[in-house]
Amino acid sequence: MLTVHHLKKSQSERIVWLCEELGLDYELKCYNRDPVTMLAMPDYKALHPIGAAPVITEGALTLAESGAIVDYIVAKHDGARLTIAPSHPDFAQYLYWLHFANGNLQPGMGRNMILNRLSLPDDNPTRVAMRGRLDRALRYMDDRLEEATWLAGEQFTIADIMTVFSLTTMRHFYPLDLTPFVHIKAYLQRVGARAAYRLAMEKGDPGMSPMLG
Repeated sequence: MLTVHHLKKSQSERIVWLCEELGLDYELKCYNRDPVTMLAMPDYKALHPIGAAPVITEGALTLAESGAIVDYIVAKHDGARLTIAPSHPDFAQYLYWLHFANGNLQPGMGRNMILNRLSLPDDNPTRVAMRGRLDRALRYMDDRLEEATWLAGEQFTIADIMTVFSLTTMRHFYPLDLTPFVHIKAYLQRVGARAAYRLAMEKGDPGMSPMLG
């Protein structure tokens, strides 16, 4: 049995969503954050030497890292319909946006979150540079979503599943106004219309309204 160990308000929501999109028979175990530090509690950290979300277990396997877990589930649990084949014209876009999620967008959100918590002046050069880098990433994504329904093109893929956390739940940790990015906002409405996404969020983070606007 595949077990998804979901730390609430974390990147592990991606894995819950993926399982729901594929209609998998899986076990979901949810873990609360420390109410003071907002970090994972000892029982979650004990699941894997890295001590971070997400984590899955299946038989003797324990696997961490969002990208690795998504690739594993797609490969092992008949998830090819959420990928794009090398022969498809959108293959390069699919690869780009799949890796953009944790290669650019999420690190950018994380760096800005840390700098925000340091209460640096608005004109601090590092803060200005990191916010500018994040703004460029968001503008680039917004331009992409002006011409495409989903990040890879007209097909919903795991590139979308990898990306949405940074645009929604991550904003609980780093408030971000998406008003200038009208195509991202429209994209998030399309995400919110997916039954699998709604069910995943209800199961993994009951009571939390997804930040889809």
